Amino acid sequence: MKLNKAFSLRVKEILKEKKMTQYKLGQLTGLYHSTMTDILRCKYQTPNFKNMALIIRELGMSMQEFFDSDLFNFDNLEIDE
Repeated sequence: MKLNKAFSLRVKEILKEKKMTQYKLGQLTGLYHSTMTDILRCKYQTPNFKNMALIIRELGMSMQEFFDSDLFNFDNLEIDE
């Protein structure tokens, strides 16, 4: 799985747990709706780290908590060289 897909799945998983909408998350981060949609639909090969950090922060998580998921296990990730 590519990193952008793993990131998108993790965000969607947390949104569901927190009963938060993508729209609300976008408002909290200050990202344009289209940017948030593109990130969650994997339109970007690699999401911008700043945008990833904004999203993780507004989900109320630390980086450690967010990335502590099997989705980010290197055995499951395709990392382009």
